[in-house]
Amino acid sequence: MERPSWYGQGAKAIVLVLIVVVVGYPFLLALGTSLAGQEELDANGGYVLIPEHPTFEAYNVLLQGGVVTRAAMVSVVVTGVGTVLSVLCTIALAYGLSRPGMVGGKPILLLVLGTFLFTPGIIPTYLVVQEFGMLDSYASLVLPVLLNVFNVIVVRAFFQGIPTELYEAARLDGAGELTILCRVVLPLSKAVIAVVGLFYGVSYWNSFFNALLFLNDSGKYPLQVVLRSYVVQGESINAKAMGVSQLPPSISLQMAVLILALIPILCVYPFLQKYFAKGVLTGAIKG
Repeated sequence: MERPSWYGQGAKAIVLVLIVVVVGYPFLLALGTSLAGQEELDANGGYVLIPEHPTFEAYNVLLQGGVVTRAAMVSVVVTGVGTVLSVLCTIALAYGLSRPGMVGGKPILLLVLGTFLFTPGIIPTYLVVQEFGMLDSYASLVLPVLLNVFNVIVVRAFFQGIPTELYEAARLDGAGELTILCRVVLPLSKAVIAVVGLFYGVSYWNSFFNALLFLNDSGKYPLQVVLRSYVVQGESINAKAMGVSQLPPSISLQMAVLILALIPILCVYPFLQKYFAKGVLTGAIKG
């Protein structure tokens, strides 16, 4: 390959720096505002990038009040359980559809692909959830979105790319389909499984619409619904409910909730980044 020129490398560096600034500035602004006091907020027009006297009062109020901590625990449990179940179901369905000669494989594949064209509406989805008795339960946050067709197709394509000689060698050794899946296919599929798991995890963590639609008890709301109530709808926080006599500035509380909602994804992504880069390139190079 031709060695890149110095101006080409410089242009890439400038573009990357601009992207970092565009992405990082709002996050740093939200973090600085969450740590600022009322005087600094008034002096800087409501937002502070680098507070001179940072305080964690907004975080202390949110974490000791119970509303945010309970919502965070709900989000963690729903995300963890939902991601595990979704990945397992995706692997099972993708493996079955990737094997030639599967009974009913083509009709099932057509049904799966048909969901790209015909998506269910809100009312039919609500009626199905109601019919199965999942209203006002955490199951309504997981089961209606258990499978993502795009993820199934990606995993199926990866399984089809595994050399058939490995399957045949395992069968000659007396291995069944479950043994082949667990001992041959899955160890070779760590990258794509990590990427799909990340996609599912981010989707469950950021989801709030299903909670608004299916949950009647506000005590079961996940963190994103609480974030939406405080930041988007501008709902005020009750000082008595938080167990304090005086609340920090409302904008600091809103930004603190926003930062708390971002922290888990920021902590998980670095550990999956190498798999993410490899999984995104899956199937991009042939030969």
